[in-house]
Amino acid sequence: MKKNLNNTTPWWVWVARIFVGLLFIFSGLIKINDPLGFSYKLEEYFEVFHITFLNGLSVIIAVILCSLEIILGFALLIGVRSVKVAWGLLLLIIFFAFLTFYSAYFKVVQTCGCFGDAIPLTPWQSFSKDLVLLLLIVILFISRRNIRPLFAAKTGDRLLLISVAVSLAIGIYTYNFLPVIDFLPYKVGANLLDEMKTPPGAKPDEFELTYHLQNKKTGDTKVMTNTNYMKTGIWKDNNWQVVGNPESRLVKKGFSPKIVDLSIQDAQGNNYTKELLSNPFYNVIIVAYDLDKTDGEAINRLNALAINLSQNFNTRTVLLTSNSHQYAEAFSKQHHLLSEIFYADEVPLKSMVRANPGILLMKNGTVINKWHYHSIPKYDVLAKKYFQQ
Repeated sequence: MKKNLNNTTPWWVWVARIFVGLLFIFSGLIKINDPLGFSYKLEEYFEVFHITFLNGLSVIIAVILCSLEIILGFALLIGVRSVKVAWGLLLLIIFFAFLTFYSAYFKVVQTCGCFGDAIPLTPWQSFSKDLVLLLLIVILFISRRNIRPLFAAKTGDRLLLISVAVSLAIGIYTYNFLPVIDFLPYKVGANLLDEMKTPPGAKPDEFELTYHLQNKKTGDTKVMTNTNYMKTGIWKDNNWQVVGNPESRLVKKGFSPKIVDLSIQDAQGNNYTKELLSNPFYNVIIVAYDLDKTDGEAINRLNALAINLSQNFNTRTVLLTSNSHQYAEAFSKQHHLLSEIFYADEVPLKSMVRANPGILLMKNGTVINKWHYHSIPKYDVLAKKYFQQ
């Protein structure tokens, strides 16, 4: 390690260097832990900007962007290739700031995914965070030629290559074998019925209404909130009338269950959410949000597993999908599926398990375990660990 660090470097440059480096690494690691989830967020942006032809590359772009955050953050900390890193950080934060501002101002993508599902931020919070980062990165950019390396050039380059390999490896692994840390409400150990409940006494969202009033006689107009509307007693005066619909604004966020959008139905539209989730016995839920894109070979392996579990332990197995009833029935006949088929919106299905298909083992509404289709457990292992007890 070099002993003679640049003593003339201002302290605020060092603070900016450490803060930006660590934050970029943290942000990249959080998102690369769930690259498929981040790719869903990218597809929302693709739709907003009418570039949906990139949807097929969303996972690759997600892994590259997350890796780039980690690599640039690490390179900044160790001071390797400082000029190029400063340029990369500046261009990346300008890009992110534009996206978050666009989301906030035009109210399109309401969660940017900056820190994945670990730390949900509103668009304006995300934009504010990016403005702070932009300021710090501008400081670093101005001082880019004074950012001294912590290691010799060859050592720094080797460490940089290692960071590239490690970040890409993490992305590839988590995409193929589920996130290492699951921040979603459907994680192992979560009771889905509890996650859908609102506890007694929980405060709901508080809204403020704004009324536009007009005097029938004079034509005068007023704008006032619902509080002032009632306080002033103007509602008693028949000369004043409300014009148009009142405007609603969220004043205080109340309690919101972690799961609010899960509704499981059969082909006739009957709701089976509580019945399926309250099963007191081990049951298997196969999640394939889009049967047209699901892995057919994995479906066949899951079907064989379902047959064995049904024959030997009378285990109930269901398939959840967002496809139409007609398409799902045709798919079931094509693959000779044993599983019952139920339907739900694709948004909660994508959150249940980051795989298409994925598998959940449940009991009494609790997620006992979950697997990607690349790591489907063998029947003997599953039976011995859970069913032969």
